Amino acid sequence: MVTLHRTDLRPPYRVTLIPGDGTGPEITEATVRVVEATGVPIDWEVKEAGINALEKFGSVLPDDVLESVRRNKVALKGPITTPRGGGFRSVNVALRKLLDLYACVRPAKWYPGVRSRYENIDLVIVRENHEDLYAGLEFEKGHPAIRVVSDLCVQNGMEPIREDAGLSLKVISEWGSERIVRFAFEYARAYGRRKVTAVAKDNILKYTDGLFFAVARRVAEEYSDIQYEEMLVDNMTMQLVQRPENYDVLVLPNLYGDILSDLSAGLVGGLGVAPGANFGDDLAVFEPVHGSAPRYAGQNKVNPMAMMFSAVMMLRYLGEMSAADRMEQAMAAVIREGKSVTYDMKPHRDDPTAVGTSQVADAIVEKLRHMD
Repeated sequence: MVTLHRTDLRPPYRVTLIPGDGTGPEITEATVRVVEATGVPIDWEVKEAGINALEKFGSVLPDDVLESVRRNKVALKGPITTPRGGGFRSVNVALRKLLDLYACVRPAKWYPGVRSRYENIDLVIVRENHEDLYAGLEFEKGHPAIRVVSDLCVQNGMEPIREDAGLSLKVISEWGSERIVRFAFEYARAYGRRKVTAVAKDNILKYTDGLFFAVARRVAEEYSDIQYEEMLVDNMTMQLVQRPENYDVLVLPNLYGDILSDLSAGLVGGLGVAPGANFGDDLAVFEPVHGSAPRYAGQNKVNPMAMMFSAVMMLRYLGEMSAADRMEQAMAAVIREGKSVTYDMKPHRDDPTAVGTSQVADAIVEKLRHMD
């Protein structure tokens, strides 16, 4: 069972720090300064992954990165570029697979001062990381395996697969479903959440999403202190737009979780304030939801809040609750005042009073100093 609070660790904490590429190093530097201003002693073990690592070491994910995370058990990671179409596959996906980080947690919380159509939202997306259509079981158009699958379909009374089709396999297992649903309930219990909503599409996908719901119902029986409900994913998208305040923890298979986590981020101001974490049974990697925005690299322009909120999650995981609360409060105060924020958090994106990445960190550090 995953440990949600690492109470067995003692300061100074040894944490793997992966700055990433694009704007990653800038927001990482800003985040590290704020974390250190909380007074929590951390020994950062810096490791490179992504395009920068490819140029230096010939690999986007050198072995010593994985070894470091396994050794330290905790990592804070900046965004890493994943080219669309050709190029290397996602470093983020590789990290999750190779370290068995099966649970992706993405909170969506509104803070006063953030431009949004909604207020008072505080929900958490718990997404299964390994299965579903993201399992990587794909065949390009013309691959002989597609004919084999097509023949199996015909033998079972189904329509054949067209010869000009590509094929992706959707895989939902009882084992994978049970551990992600159990994680969601354990998370809800650990953080005082009231309800877990399982989300899938079993009216159409009866043998995959149907299995996910069946497992979720069984697990829910072990958590009588937490309300459980089910929602079809299409209805869930409408409910989140109309009544997001009604929801607390959502647990979903991989694809739906990916989509709804971005939707939820949009409810509270966008990816610039959307933190994330990926958990295994005894490992955790904390990272912002947004990408690396390489066109803004080196310009001291992008919003570091998402990575900073991810670091707040990290401090809570380490058991440093007071420091996490103070860091969140300092960030909330800066957001509420609206002075020392980046262009994307201003009423108008061309606002000349917008500050840079580093200046956001300066303002939050100053707030923390006044709290001491």
